Amino acid sequence: MTTANDPFARLPQVPAFELASTAVTDGRPLPLAQHSGAFGVPGGQDVSPDLTWSGAPEGTKSFAVTVFDADAPSMSGFWHWAVCNIPATVTTLPAGAGAADGSGLPRGAVQLPNDARLAQYIGAAPPAGHGEHRYFITVHALGVEDIGVPAEATPAYLTFTMAGHTLARATIVATAETPAA
Repeated sequence: MTTANDPFARLPQVPAFELASTAVTDGRPLPLAQHSGAFGVPGGQDVSPDLTWSGAPEGTKSFAVTVFDADAPSMSGFWHWAVCNIPATVTTLPAGAGAADGSGLPRGAVQLPNDARLAQYIGAAPPAGHGEHRYFITVHALGVEDIGVPAEATPAYLTFTMAGHTLARATIVATAETPAA
């Protein structure tokens, strides 16, 4: 991976732990359910993928989950989902946990507005003909129970705040592409 489009290249280096999903696979295209119906992808359902993780380091006090498109045609990528203050005892999120009502999230978790300004998971919708986009689905192990960001904060503000508290991270990089019309 080149550092030019590596969203972690300028963050403190931390160990990795394990992340798995029955819906998404590292290096493979996102299933249609994880694409965006809200952004007009035919068959897109805006369903956050199921996630299960293990091997977080001792001292982990909470987790955060982010989904980031590093290849969006903007100077800052596109944040599709951000959840913080997930208790350290939680090691799985079911499919659809990123629904707008937050009912699939554990008690105490905070779902932030994404770059569409919706506090929910919004699926992939790369512009037609823009090429393959990479979606960094990441679980961050944090050394604090509450990261201290307000519920209306941006995902960028969350990741800035997490930088000094991240003990480890686990990432699946899935892809999506919309062919030219």
